[in-house]
Amino acid sequence: MQVKIFNTGLYDANSYLINGKILVDTGMNTKGLIAEIENNIDIKDLDLIILTHCHYDHTASAREIAQMSGAKIAIHKNDAPLLKNDHVSAALMFGHRAPSIEPDILLNEDDRITIGNDEELEVIHTPGHTPGGICLYEANSKSLFSGDTVFPNGSIGRTDFEGGNRSQLTGSISKLVKLDVETLYPGHGEVTSNDVNKQIEFSLRMSRSIL
Repeated sequence: MQVKIFNTGLYDANSYLINGKILVDTGMNTKGLIAEIENNIDIKDLDLIILTHCHYDHTASAREIAQMSGAKIAIHKNDAPLLKNDHVSAALMFGHRAPSIEPDILLNEDDRITIGNDEELEVIHTPGHTPGGICLYEANSKSLFSGDTVFPNGSIGRTDFEGGNRSQLTGSISKLVKLDVETLYPGHGEVTSNDVNKQIEFSLRMSRSIL
């Protein structure tokens, strides 16, 4: 699996270009992200944009990039109706209105997304940060795209936004500790391959300690 990592703004989520075809999250800096994509591929080769959850810092550029590339937009079914909600999408916190996004694909737990090279992403529903948050696991490379569910060094997603739930987040992280993860691609912060399973276990302990 080939992954290109983009971050084009101070508060932007990380965006990940997978195998030159799949984009995970888009951040807010549309022009900057388009430039990064076009430095790597013809943007019209982009097939799918997967949003890990509905928050503005992960979704704001999705519509424009989808229109430019022809790519479809996918998000978990529980977060799809929240994309247009100014409050739950956290758009107002960034001084904007929620983007007008109509997803093409509604994802569910255990869905499989083919990404080429005989590889696929497994959709893991991880509510807690938002009702429809997801993580994506690629078994061959033992890679986890964790959105804002877990971060390096035992950090965890916030649950004080509207739609957040700490008990649900703890349950979600309990799913992740069962995976064999060698590389963590978080929604924010640095990618890590340093004993990732233990980092996720630390995240679970952190979440349980706050309940």
